Amino acid sequence: MSDRSLRVAVTFGAFDAQWLSTALGPEVEATVVAGLPDDERRTALSRADAIFTWNWPREMRPGEGRGLPARLVQLMSAGADHIPFDQLPAGATVAGNVGAYAEPMAEHVLAMILCIYKQLRRHHDELSRGVWNQQEPTRSLRGARCLVVGYGGIGRATATLLRAFGASIHALNTSGRTDDPVELVGTLDQLDQALAAADVVVLSLPLTRRTRRLIGAHELAQMKPTATLVNVARGAIVDEDALYRHLVTHPDFTAAIDTWWVEPRHGDGFRIDHPFFDLPNVLGSPHNSGIVAGITEVAAARAAANIRRFARGEPLTGVVHQHDYVDA
Repeated sequence: MSDRSLRVAVTFGAFDAQWLSTALGPEVEATVVAGLPDDERRTALSRADAIFTWNWPREMRPGEGRGLPARLVQLMSAGADHIPFDQLPAGATVAGNVGAYAEPMAEHVLAMILCIYKQLRRHHDELSRGVWNQQEPTRSLRGARCLVVGYGGIGRATATLLRAFGASIHALNTSGRTDDPVELVGTLDQLDQALAAADVVVLSLPLTRRTRRLIGAHELAQMKPTATLVNVARGAIVDEDALYRHLVTHPDFTAAIDTWWVEPRHGDGFRIDHPFFDLPNVLGSPHNSGIVAGITEVAAARAAANIRRFARGEPLTGVVHQHDYVDA
């Protein structure tokens, strides 16, 4: 790294220059290109060593990024499945914002599981009809085996909360290793066995070529008839048709869905191809598991820390590999 400051082009306008200067530190010179006149925008992008982006397809113009000299593309988002890799500067390292939204998402996962285990929605509806159903026992997380598929920042934060309720944790990640106190750790190669043993399955892994439709009819059939599936990752990781059929034919199986197959962020309205909300064993939320007050600043600060690591020549977190997302 040269003596001069690392130049960063910020493609979104959520933060003012003072906030960015404080977050990025003295070794980084940031320019917000959103809203700049065309000539100033071109100059800033052509000088940038790194690009800090929230939504590349919306914030960058078609073909604008390919010839840029930037050596880092830092995302505000944890996932990279929306990134058009063929539009990025050649040779640039891409880094996702790993764990940026982990804590609120873990809370959301726990809330969904507890809502299902304690039958809160059903008993509320019964009470509204004058039904007093005190005798039927609910379920406890104590002693439950919880499988976290994708044991990164979100997965670890989720495991911490589940562990506090007395659940045991099984974890699957890329390396098959972790220093956390888990009962089992492995890779996706052990998915079938891990699914069969789990009472709760939490999906918190990125959407890649390998994980698209990772959970289909075969995988659902491995799971216990009373298991709960929670998806806070991406809708496309689960086969929509297979999940609906499984929920219909296995009424004691439950699904908590925060991420859906067609969402407004993809340019379309929200759409489901099956009447999931007619089923009593489905709990849904509008992909808001990470949305809490102040989370934008927290996420940006974590991404900024990665940019500072890049400026100092230190190892980056969340490095994304193109071959995981598109054919070479």
